[in-house]
Amino acid sequence: MDNKPNIIYIFADQWRRQALGFRNEDPVMTPHIDRFAQESLVFDQALSCTPLCSPHRAALLTGKYPQSNGVYTNCKIGADVMLQPDEICVSDVLKQAGYETGYIGKWHLDLPEQNTCEAPVSGARDWDAYTPPGLKRHGFDYWYSYGAYDHHLEPHYWQDTPEMIKVKQWSLEHETDLALEYIRSRSQGSRPFALFVSWNPPHSPFELVPEQYKSLYDQAALNMRPNVHADELKAHTGEPFASGMDNLQRYMRDYYAAVTGLDEQFGRIWSLVRELGIEKNTLIVLSSDHGELMGSHGLMAKHSWHEESIGIPCLMHWPGRLEAGRTDLLFNSVDIMPTLLGIAGLGIPGTVEGTDYSSDILGEGETKVSSAFICAFPGRKDAIEQFARHGLDNRKYGWRGVRTLRHTYVVHKGYEPGVASTRLLYDLQEDPYQMNPQVIEAPELHEAAARLEDELRNWLIRTNDPFEM
Repeated sequence: MDNKPNIIYIFADQWRRQALGFRNEDPVMTPHIDRFAQESLVFDQALSCTPLCSPHRAALLTGKYPQSNGVYTNCKIGADVMLQPDEICVSDVLKQAGYETGYIGKWHLDLPEQNTCEAPVSGARDWDAYTPPGLKRHGFDYWYSYGAYDHHLEPHYWQDTPEMIKVKQWSLEHETDLALEYIRSRSQGSRPFALFVSWNPPHSPFELVPEQYKSLYDQAALNMRPNVHADELKAHTGEPFASGMDNLQRYMRDYYAAVTGLDEQFGRIWSLVRELGIEKNTLIVLSSDHGELMGSHGLMAKHSWHEESIGIPCLMHWPGRLEAGRTDLLFNSVDIMPTLLGIAGLGIPGTVEGTDYSSDILGEGETKVSSAFICAFPGRKDAIEQFARHGLDNRKYGWRGVRTLRHTYVVHKGYEPGVASTRLLYDLQEDPYQMNPQVIEAPELHEAAARLEDELRNWLIRTNDPFEM
């Protein structure tokens, strides 16, 4: 076991790739991460295959697309969606290989308890759930977690009993405190450890951030991306937000404040790893589950194919083994699990649909890949019911797309029955803010669209996707 690295995998919720100081895109302050990036491998093209919380998490853990693992929408009231106990997750494999395993923070992969019981013993309400010890924890031994609960300043958690642990501390800071304790306690052990830390901020409500971070942006100049429209803000699936430039700037200030707070907490973890002298035997990964549109294209939240939604931060750090620099690998949600296992020198389960890029990352080979598959499904309770009333399977709708280094190509069939399909082609080289998509009526008559149409059809076949082009 001596040659297997410790793994610290940290991922935030709704943190977009653009919100990193060193990228010089969003006006956000991330000094610790900026220094970390100088010593790390930075993935400039990391993607969330289904930019929504539960689907990315399930893809991250299983290495399988939503079509295969069944988590195609958020685990929520009224939807029979959860990560099944018999799925093989990265944590199952690590535990079997001798790793000590821990999970801290948001899980959001269990069936909400109120789907089965109006008044759960654990006190879980709405989308939340207590996941008891057993197969549904997928090999994680240490557990300090919750399902889905967005009260960032007064979070709660469960460990190994239904007794809710209530906390009056910013969730991100509290979870970092626990992560530091875990790392200290296992730093000198004879077995490697794998700790997954799942932070909820900068997920909305954006305003639930400590004032010490908010004050940094009180007078900050907020440059807007050219594709921002503040007049009619809404989520991609239709939910309205308070519109107007003043509201949008308030959202932005609070969002960036949360990212700066995230940066400080990450700095604490990185500092401890160095202090304990385990840096050279520890792989640290910093990422997120999807982005945040923040007014781009008049949209808030996620679930769209735009770069602000699918683009996620991803930095890997293992001194002496991973060379610092930048990579253009199209690194997708499903690729994380097999790549982590490959870096650790462990076998990849046959169930995995993602790609093991460990040889690329370790400088031992080069994997040729032409595109990444991205997708989203109608998942709101009313939408699911509406499709059912028409005798239709909602999982055949939504949008599917391919992302290459130059293009994004999308076929959109809508989130309600009866909407005509739309094909959109974006040239990311000529139009990096995706402001001028080409509407494709006949893909066979357009060279790039024809090629990408075939590429997308192949992905649908590979993933057994019922979506009809």
